[in-house]
Amino acid sequence: MNTSLTESSSTPLTESPEEISRRRFFEKLSIALIGLCTAIVGVPLVGFIIAPFFRNVPEKWVTIGKPDDFQIGKTVAVTVTDPSPLPWAGITAKSAVWLRRVTEDSFIAFSANCMHLGCPVRWLEEADLFMCPCHGGVYYSDGQVAAGPPPRPLFRYEVRVTNGEVQMKQAIVPISTTL
Repeated sequence: MNTSLTESSSTPLTESPEEISRRRFFEKLSIALIGLCTAIVGVPLVGFIIAPFFRNVPEKWVTIGKPDDFQIGKTVAVTVTDPSPLPWAGITAKSAVWLRRVTEDSFIAFSANCMHLGCPVRWLEEADLFMCPCHGGVYYSDGQVAAGPPPRPLFRYEVRVTNGEVQMKQAIVPISTTL
């Protein structure tokens, strides 16, 4: 038994040229397939990450309604459509805005998303406050932070009254990513 171990360990491993080329072929084929799979997954991923930096959001004024549709001093939810939705966005291209008629021809539009993490805020008319139920963010009726984690006031959209219509300028709402 001792001699068989020494005999097998003393014989050098030699490979024929056919085996070396077959092994090299499979190494190169494996490397090529790994590279192809990485490209198939990596290119769309990189595109997804950098595409928002090059996306042009059109500055579009959207008609919300007629001034007579809104009461002075009342805050109401209004649904608007994103001016640059993706072709597959569907219902997600719709978003909400809190609109308040201040005077005969003056309106304020607030984002319906909390500035903390983008959760939807709701208007509590009895308390005269906006409230985010997710993390306890509270905003005064003018959109300023009253309590909770939001780092900034509610986002305000530009609003105008033109040709007997209330219009709002669309914009991307900046949301904080801090916890």
